[in-house]
Amino acid sequence: MESESKRKKESPNTAELAVTASFPDEVLEIVLSLLTSHRDRSSVSLVCKDWYRAERWSRTQVFIGNCYSVSPEILTRRFPNIRSVTLKGKPRFSDFNLVPPNWGADIHAWLVAFAAKYPFLEELRLKRMAVSDESLEFLASNFPNFKLLSLLSCDGFSTDGLAAIATHCKNLTELDIQENGIEDSSGSWLSCFPESFTSLEVLNFANLTSEVNTDALERLVSRCKSLKVLKVNKSISLEQLQRLLVRAPQLEELGTGSFLQDLTARPYADLESAFNNCKNIHTLSGLWEAVPLYLPALYNSCANLTFLNLSYTALQSGEFAKLVVHCPRLRRLWVLDTVEDKGLEAVGSNCPLLEELRVFPADPFDEEIIHGVTEEGFVAVSFGCRRLHYVLYFCRQMTNAAVATIVQNCPNFTHFRLCIMTPGLPDYLTNEPMDEAFGAVVKTCSKLQRLSVSGLLTDLTFEYIGKYAKNLETLSVAFAGRSDRGMQCVLEGCPKLRKLEIRDCPFGNEALLSGLEKYESMRSLWMSACNVTMNACRRLAKQMPRLNVEVMKEDGSDDSQADKVYIYRTVAGPRRDAPPSVLTL
Repeated sequence: MESESKRKKESPNTAELAVTASFPDEVLEIVLSLLTSHRDRSSVSLVCKDWYRAERWSRTQVFIGNCYSVSPEILTRRFPNIRSVTLKGKPRFSDFNLVPPNWGADIHAWLVAFAAKYPFLEELRLKRMAVSDESLEFLASNFPNFKLLSLLSCDGFSTDGLAAIATHCKNLTELDIQENGIEDSSGSWLSCFPESFTSLEVLNFANLTSEVNTDALERLVSRCKSLKVLKVNKSISLEQLQRLLVRAPQLEELGTGSFLQDLTARPYADLESAFNNCKNIHTLSGLWEAVPLYLPALYNSCANLTFLNLSYTALQSGEFAKLVVHCPRLRRLWVLDTVEDKGLEAVGSNCPLLEELRVFPADPFDEEIIHGVTEEGFVAVSFGCRRLHYVLYFCRQMTNAAVATIVQNCPNFTHFRLCIMTPGLPDYLTNEPMDEAFGAVVKTCSKLQRLSVSGLLTDLTFEYIGKYAKNLETLSVAFAGRSDRGMQCVLEGCPKLRKLEIRDCPFGNEALLSGLEKYESMRSLWMSACNVTMNACRRLAKQMPRLNVEVMKEDGSDDSQADKVYIYRTVAGPRRDAPPSVLTL
């Protein structure tokens, strides 16, 4: 009794705890403003009503991974002071033309809501959204403080929309246009920036195809003394690039134009001098159609490079090796497989700080191609680059032993995306499935967050993934597995799984319905060319009303087979803009 009485005296009651834990709103909002992670802020908002309210009023940035997971009205009601929005639209498989072109993800309704509730909006980052010229004109006219526009893999607009942004956004600091399906009528939009405009810090129009007004571009670059990032398209010649570099020696990231030009000794010397004077460059990309003769002009400016993106230029192994030997501080490298294994061996020998490697196929549809990379190049990189933790590797062949060696050398992989380009290809030396390769990945790499599997795979691979990949968030599967058991293993394991992408696999209704308890904690599930029926999709939709279950059929029919299924959690209910080819169940 004595000890119990003592404990009662020493233990504060709930009211005392509430007083102790409470902070003035101003203090709490300042503390919360220091949290930069969207996930951390969302967690904080669940602590109590006071924290929810403080987080609501203090949040200025929002990330929405699926534009149909929430509505503009719900967003603006929840967060009244947003100044920066990142919004993703179509599923990733739209990059492979597996999503109908009129699928949706139109930005306009969002902009109308933002104009009413967020007139102070400053930043908008869009990925795989449908963006029209009218939307860009609306954006330019309704947000007087607008500063940053990033469009990645968007479509529906033209250079007329960019002209509206250039004309009306007086405070613009960043215009980043990447990999968009854009109607590129002319480069005259660059001349729409007012002569008094000087605020630009980032300008990227590398994927536009038309000729640009180089006089207007040079004047713009000259005026914007804070310009740090400039990525031009391949219409810019080496002599024009040299003039731009002279006007912007402060650049930190550079995307060059074409390297295909006949230069005499004097222009070449001027180009080399211009590169040498740009002492802050740490990121280099472009080099469209690079001629080996002119690559030495870059050598002196490569010493401080941390990111080299050569995914637009088909360098051969010899010329690539001569370039990469000058890049000892490289942390990120993107190349085409034309560099071959010899080129990757040079990376392993000269880039000990490398953390990210992406090797893309120069021609993924040419089965008779003689160049490319194999397991030998990957192994060579793993021996020399022990900090490697992100890889996207397209190759023609691979072995279980090679992958086991790679992850043994580099056990800290967070992203491991291996694409053996011939579907269902086994270990080419033993003719065994590639199960043990990916088993080695998930057993060894405890920090793994994203995994893409390929090659001949049985259900054993997915048993390994379910058992060992405890931090996995995204899994991409194609042409793999033997039965429903494979997908079931992943859904039963992988507690942090958020995105599951499956195509051309034998997984069916039993596999789909095994995830009923999992899907609400995930962001999305994609299944195409699998053995799923409409009845199973209807059953899932009925049992999980907070999920949107969408089936894509080109003819809009309601026959038994579900060709492409996209399932995602939402608080907004079924969307109202689905085309006839998308059936919402």
